[in-house]
Amino acid sequence: MNVRRLSSATAVAAVLAGLCAPYAAAAEPPTATAGSKAAAHRAATAPTTLDTLSRFFARDGKVSLTAAAPRVQGDAVPVYTLSPEFVAGRAGAPVAKLEYLASTAVSSDGQKASLWTVPQGTTWKVVNIATGDDEARYAAAGASRLPGGTVFQEPQINAWYVQNGAAVLPLDEDAVKAVGARGTTLAAYQRRVQRAYGDKLPGSAYAKSGKAGGYGQTPEEARAQAAAGSAGHGGGTATATSVTAGAGALAAAGLGAVALRRRRGVNRA
Repeated sequence: MNVRRLSSATAVAAVLAGLCAPYAAAAEPPTATAGSKAAAHRAATAPTTLDTLSRFFARDGKVSLTAAAPRVQGDAVPVYTLSPEFVAGRAGAPVAKLEYLASTAVSSDGQKASLWTVPQGTTWKVVNIATGDDEARYAAAGASRLPGGTVFQEPQINAWYVQNGAAVLPLDEDAVKAVGARGTTLAAYQRRVQRAYGDKLPGSAYAKSGKAGGYGQTPEEARAQAAAGSAGHGGGTATATSVTAGAGALAAAGLGAVALRRRRGVNRA
């Protein structure tokens, strides 16, 4: 599989297209039931996954391949992203939709990575490995700030929030810039994202022009170009890294084209 990070400009363009189900490889929408979380955990701890994780953690020489000894800690957490129906103002639409379940992996030298899993057929599979443990950290931060709320990401600006009822609270600096340190109401947040993305939704002239897939390209062309270029760049938060998986392991199906550069830190204010 390709494990990648894109430049921020390309990533923003790609995730605008990502409002149209970025994980098309999934046969059915993911769920956050106890059974699906257990299945996601099994996929994350499979021998082929751990083997790929060893190579992922050893990719920059930070730890040797044999010493990486990756392990998966904690339960898989649901990861929600801004819903296009909510952006469009559809009555009753939730603020975010479930995209995947994420498990946190840790290497022997303390590196962390997030394993993204989705259902494919009768099983769950890991479709991306992302540096850091943002998903688990923001899930914990959101549960602390608004117990019982929905933690979600606005990927266009890489902002994380928690929503419960009429309240939308920020969980990182990007979200604070968007809605203020005290947060906002759900209605006000809907008006903001409609202004920002309402003309870029699936079916819009913007999307039909291909710009949402990469500045004039179709989404398919953007994903193909990103995949073709991945082997020619070094590691780092704004570049791509290629890790070869074992046979049948971690089929990405173009998922990397919507992966965002990581930004560390949970806002504690």
